[in-house]
Amino acid sequence: MDIVDRFIKYARIDTQSDENNTQTPSTQKQFNLAKEVEQEALEMGLTDVSLDNNCYLMATLPANTQKKLPTIGFIAHFDTSPDMSGKNVNPRIVKNYDGKEIILNEPKEVVLSPTDFPELLDHVGEDIIVTDGTTLLGADDKAGIAAIMNAMQYLIDHPEIEHGKIRVGFTPDEEIGRGADKFDVAKFGADWAYTIDGSEVGELEYENFNAASAKVDIQGRNVHPGYAKGKMVNALHLANELIGLLPENERPEHTVGYEGFFHLISLGGTVEEASLSFIIRDHDREKFQERKRLMERAVETLNKKYDDRLALQMKDQYYNMREKVEPVKYIVDYAYQAMEEVGVKPNVKPIRGGTDGARLSFMGLPCPNIFAGGMNFHGKYEFLPVPSMKKASEVIVKIAEIVAREEKFI
Repeated sequence: MDIVDRFIKYARIDTQSDENNTQTPSTQKQFNLAKEVEQEALEMGLTDVSLDNNCYLMATLPANTQKKLPTIGFIAHFDTSPDMSGKNVNPRIVKNYDGKEIILNEPKEVVLSPTDFPELLDHVGEDIIVTDGTTLLGADDKAGIAAIMNAMQYLIDHPEIEHGKIRVGFTPDEEIGRGADKFDVAKFGADWAYTIDGSEVGELEYENFNAASAKVDIQGRNVHPGYAKGKMVNALHLANELIGLLPENERPEHTVGYEGFFHLISLGGTVEEASLSFIIRDHDREKFQERKRLMERAVETLNKKYDDRLALQMKDQYYNMREKVEPVKYIVDYAYQAMEEVGVKPNVKPIRGGTDGARLSFMGLPCPNIFAGGMNFHGKYEFLPVPSMKKASEVIVKIAEIVAREEKFI
């Protein structure tokens, strides 16, 4: 089975996670893909194959050398985003893309256009996998799973490529921030790992946001509007006032690179009560702490003005992996070198988000992130250039090869 067939088979399996379910996995249907990959691992000859009750799948490609090499891991996730349906995904291959608009769904007038997505033009002449305009594609992160499994098969088929012990791991619920919750780092047993969960070809990331969530509940007081003067407290207006106390230019739509933000992700309610949910992000730990203090001060200001009608719940979600990866930065250098050796220009940049690797790094498993090739994740305009996914698989193979020839491990 080639990498394209492998990906398309994975993409057709619905694995959408559910942020409202606290169980692990959040959806039982993630097991459908986990069991498929488990069977493939067994059939190709991987060892120590284990799928646990929480939908974490691990397996081993044994070393084919007597050298005392470190154990490397490669990790991807089963689930797709709750942002758009992952049911009845119908991938289509656009052969030799010509640089023009791609009609995804004619009846619904859904078009993937280089005018809206100019990055398409970087892939003229390539085969591109697209959606039918009604679902996401699932390249995040089924392209990563396909790249890892394809790489393991390649190493098995080419025993002349020397490599140490390799561990592969596949997780549930990454898209809802819980992919590392029950990942057994000790059982995985790798010295370091890479998540294959990035986007465009060449991406290599070992910095990510520090992240927190903030929920604010507001208790208003509803009175007949005809007799409301001096009595009514409109919770919706308090919500708007709170939003106004946060910097308007520090929102996702106004920031880039290392710039942090406050992101209002939901707002609802009535005059009587309202609720807001934010996510708070910054790469710099001190700036991150200051953002949280600003949120606290904004709530305190309104509580003084309106007699303690706001309740804030704020929780840290994950931290910037840089502080854990930098002491072993040679693991980033191996990935950089591997990309160059397979003809990919490395693009080292910070992640404006988080990955399983961020949390795993703080759990004792340093874990930079490597591209899987897909683009426009989480929506119907998602697409996957086939050569990019193939290059991700080649990078995995090359990392194993580079580490095996590294003098300090010999």
